[in-house]
Amino acid sequence: MYCPQAARTSASVVLLTSLCFLAQCAPPSAAVPPGIEDALNGIHASSLRDDLKFIASDELEGRDSPSKGLDRAADYIADQFRRAGLEPAVGDSYFQTASMILEQPDFPHFELNFASGRSRFQAKPSDVFFDFSNALDLTNAPLFKLDLADAGQLQHLTKEQVQGKVVMAAFDRRLMRRLEAAEPVLRSGAPALVILVDRKGMTTEYRRNRRLIDPAQPPSKTRQPRVFVAGDRVADFWEALKPGTGATATFHFAPLRTPATLRNVIGVLRGSDPALRSTAVLLTAHYDHLGMKPEGPGDRIYNGANDNGSGTVSVMEVARALARLPRHPRRSIVFMTFFGEEEGLIGSHYYAQHPVWPLAKTIADLNLEQVGRTDSSEGPEFSNASLTGFDYSGLTRFVQDAGKSTGIKVYKDPQGSDPYFQDSDNFSLAEVGVPAETLCVAFQFPDYHAVGDEWQKIDYDNMAKVDRAIALSMFLMADSEQAVRWNESNPKTAPYVKAAKQLK
Repeated sequence: MYCPQAARTSASVVLLTSLCFLAQCAPPSAAVPPGIEDALNGIHASSLRDDLKFIASDELEGRDSPSKGLDRAADYIADQFRRAGLEPAVGDSYFQTASMILEQPDFPHFELNFASGRSRFQAKPSDVFFDFSNALDLTNAPLFKLDLADAGQLQHLTKEQVQGKVVMAAFDRRLMRRLEAAEPVLRSGAPALVILVDRKGMTTEYRRNRRLIDPAQPPSKTRQPRVFVAGDRVADFWEALKPGTGATATFHFAPLRTPATLRNVIGVLRGSDPALRSTAVLLTAHYDHLGMKPEGPGDRIYNGANDNGSGTVSVMEVARALARLPRHPRRSIVFMTFFGEEEGLIGSHYYAQHPVWPLAKTIADLNLEQVGRTDSSEGPEFSNASLTGFDYSGLTRFVQDAGKSTGIKVYKDPQGSDPYFQDSDNFSLAEVGVPAETLCVAFQFPDYHAVGDEWQKIDYDNMAKVDRAIALSMFLMADSEQAVRWNESNPKTAPYVKAAKQLK
């Protein structure tokens, strides 16, 4: 049973222990070290604008993974790394090449329809999101109506009721826990298909019927096949459906699989200390976005200027600035941009499974997302930045101290810090034990995942200021003898702490 007082007490204990941890892990004074100020002053709004005008241009057609536009972006980033003087990270190449499989539904041969007496429903491909990969053919399969809002039905649900049937349930985020409660029965009952009906389409928003698969990785263990169907028509059909009426479902689905080659772009600024240069800190961002709308009038290109062209050009600008230092920091810095974040963190996951720099020698990862827009949906964000997993590791104090020296307030966003920790590429590194957090200026902003996210809407002066804080934080981490570590006093870090210990 939920106890508010106990929750407040527990939260207070976690907060106090986290603050103590952060104090213990504080880097040296926040003053800008001698020799780096000129490098920070070399970060300019004008060069960020020039880079982003290309990265987020219509020419690149939204940088889908995979696409010719994404390849052009990768070539541009590699050229900037080369011009900055970074070393290529993969032999004599700046590219980590991944041979993937692109999987998409065979929509011309797709069919989904329901029948109940005289009532009929036929789904359009645009209404459907598939949460499985294998071909499936069902003709007039019996349909079982599951009402997740009916506690009595859930309590008495048996595997025999659902075995071999098509289970159909109305679903939204409020019913997530109810669906989780039904999972054991659904797993043991092995229905032929689970269909989740979403009247408002909230569960299918921003999701696409395609996935990138690493053929070298073993297939993941999946639950029973699932399909999300959105819209009023299917919701009305479900509401009118009565249990035990002989309703049926027909479903024909097959995936199309084609080879695809994608690239992470990686450059290295070699450290200056003979002992510490074998260790590295990462500065990362994803350079892909959503591509183009398949059809329709008007603007069809998802330019992705803030998400995440802003993070991409910031990685390049910080690389240029730190490469100009007369003395490199003691540790090495690896600058990297990932493909496939919008497909489910695919590029960063690929890197974590095929690391170029040994994970045991990777001290931390600062990942960048959406650092260019100040018109946050929560209000203006000038000279501010937030971190996901704010009290998860000692990385936070390095970024905070760098922010103090450069006029950037680095704070914990109560709505974004913990919830978004698993939603960006830092999570792929955290899963394998590397302390990793994502820096963000606006978690939500107008035009998020919309065609209006264009380069003209970026606040370049503010982004340059944030980038100076990023550059200084990277220098401080790379120049410190003290390695970043996870905050073991925070219970949320337990799986990452365990993974880190396995690296040693």
